[in-house]
Amino acid sequence: MTHPDSGGAAAAPAEARPHDGRPGHAPAHGQGHAHGHRSVEEHRGRLARLLAPLADRAAQDRSLDAALGTALAADLAAPLSLPPFDNSQMDGFAVCSSDPGTGDGAGPGRRRFTVAEPIPAGAAPPPLRPGHAAPIMTGAMLPAGADAVVRVELAVPAAYPPEGGSVDLPVVEAGTYVRRAGSDVAAGAVVLPAGTALGPAQLGLAAGLGLSMLRVRPPLRAVLVSTGAELAAPGRPLAPGQIHDANGALLRAALRESGVQARAVAVRSDEPAELRGALERLARGAERPDLLITTGGVSKGAFEATKLALDGHDVEFAHLALQPGGPQGLGTFAGLPLIAFPGNPVSCWISWEVLLRPVLSALLGAPPARRRLRAPLAEPLESPAGTLQVRRARLRPDGAVGLVGGPGSHLLGALAASDALVMVPEDVTALAAGDDVEVWLT
Repeated sequence: MTHPDSGGAAAAPAEARPHDGRPGHAPAHGQGHAHGHRSVEEHRGRLARLLAPLADRAAQDRSLDAALGTALAADLAAPLSLPPFDNSQMDGFAVCSSDPGTGDGAGPGRRRFTVAEPIPAGAAPPPLRPGHAAPIMTGAMLPAGADAVVRVELAVPAAYPPEGGSVDLPVVEAGTYVRRAGSDVAAGAVVLPAGTALGPAQLGLAAGLGLSMLRVRPPLRAVLVSTGAELAAPGRPLAPGQIHDANGALLRAALRESGVQARAVAVRSDEPAELRGALERLARGAERPDLLITTGGVSKGAFEATKLALDGHDVEFAHLALQPGGPQGLGTFAGLPLIAFPGNPVSCWISWEVLLRPVLSALLGAPPARRRLRAPLAEPLESPAGTLQVRRARLRPDGAVGLVGGPGSHLLGALAASDALVMVPEDVTALAAGDDVEVWLT
């Protein structure tokens, strides 16, 4: 069921709350957790212990194409240097910086050279003879005897004369426009440590090193189970009291974007036996997942199917000092780790971003952790005492962060318009425009 999880209640005015004398700070009762609710940090620790065995799964060898979104299982040492040879950074002429040239006709600060055979990229050039300058293309191997490159634009004429012709070039220092072998990556160096999440840049590096396969940690296989009698089948018109299931699409996309192999199913019922049966079939099936995630049915209502279905199993339910996303469950079902998220869409999203994603990142390396920064608030906000409030926001061009929508757990439109999360600590009840806040870029 998609019952309220405290995400929709507006915070009481900050001035109406007792505090310790610091504006906008709540008293430290029960470690600052409202009503004795479990802290986010403690819950992440429990999630980490529950999911720790997933880090022990056997590594896999995968092609670069199939490795996207996974994490390295072992340190990756470079089998060769990058660049593998000295090469030109520019289209121009390869020269020896100390070569006086042919000694005739050039003006002050310039030297005249005989034009050597051109060097295209991919060729193995002959040594550069004294008094010669070799036309060279960007990325081409520097010939033995050359230690610098002069841009063609600085040549007189500013073109490539035929082999055997003459060209006037300015005096340059050794190393000018030369990419030295190993200046990017030295052979034998660890370029990517174990646990590195593999994105386009990392796979590009592996390809540049001549690798076609990588040893990776296998991606997680997760099944998302949306629950609730109010869920309408996809493509069907809504009957009175029904809603469309956003959670399955939302979380499946979030997981798949993060390298998790995720599929979604829906149990459109509040009958505990139907949910329990669905979970049993998933656990016994040929495609047994590594992780079960349910959404809905974990609050304090009268028809909380998830709580009832998991009664008697090794699953605990708690309320976190978190808004939105307070009601949570975790444990095991038929030997599989199970995480129970609340049913409101934004609560699901925050549960993933704030609770599960950081734990998977720390344990497995994938998904990568969200980038975090400090930014000034564009407007004031209020937050409940003793609760980590997570607000949806957009980072503005001027560097400030503007809130999108309110704190409610049902504001799916505001979530879709956001690109950041603002973290309001448990001991903060009010912030003014211009106050610095922690921001997670999503």
